[in-house]
Amino acid sequence: MNFDFHTHGKLSKKVEFSLDYFKSMVKAAKENGLDGFALTEHFNTRNFFDVYNTLDEVYPYEQGYYLVDGVKVFPGMEVDIQEVGHILIVADRTTIREIRTLLDPFASKGNFIKFAQLFELVAPFEILIMGAHPYRKSTPLYNLDPVLLSKLDAFDLNGKDLYSMGIDANSQLVFQFAKSLNKPVVGGSDTHHQLQYGCIFNELERECNTVNDLKNVILSGAYTIHISEDLSEKVQNATEQKAIEKKIMEAATINKVSNV
Repeated sequence: MNFDFHTHGKLSKKVEFSLDYFKSMVKAAKENGLDGFALTEHFNTRNFFDVYNTLDEVYPYEQGYYLVDGVKVFPGMEVDIQEVGHILIVADRTTIREIRTLLDPFASKGNFIKFAQLFELVAPFEILIMGAHPYRKSTPLYNLDPVLLSKLDAFDLNGKDLYSMGIDANSQLVFQFAKSLNKPVVGGSDTHHQLQYGCIFNELERECNTVNDLKNVILSGAYTIHISEDLSEKVQNATEQKAIEKKIMEAATINKVSNV
């Protein structure tokens, strides 16, 4: 089972969720050989709940995932913490909604939840919780309290960072860091645009249907990370195209809101 642990269903946080855009993303994921992915949309994206409300209306939900044109889409979100890092959470759809509701007081910049407080908030739930792009300059995790970092299930080897920092340099940093905490590393494309799918993915040795299945595969090391030979081309093309489309879509969203 080929799987991506870090993806987005929207081009940017400022635009509305578009089913057509999401369908194009899933189509691209499938064309790039993925059998499933975690939909880790930003928790403070515009109208977060619209994402899962729309998926509920359109697609069947089986065990722990939406079945979208043959691709397993596991619910998730990416949470900002006060210390500036980003944390990925994957869980069943009810849990994601409950956690997001609890995070509502912490959704605006300047009011993000503290790292320790986040662990307290999610403690009652069955989740997969991972540290996103630990060496990204804008949102580093490596310098945070190792006691808290050790509570994470895994760390994200991120497609964007592999491109910006260099595959060898970023891989070495992330793997050494994770090893120091005795934690595994998983691959995540961090795609907001369909062109980025397949730049990095994980070949899971077992079929997964629930978040516990995913967690067990990670913790048992039953997977292999694959980095595409075309990673640089994929990320660069996606970044350039995203910049063009983002201006158009955000302008359309502003105009729509202004006319209401």
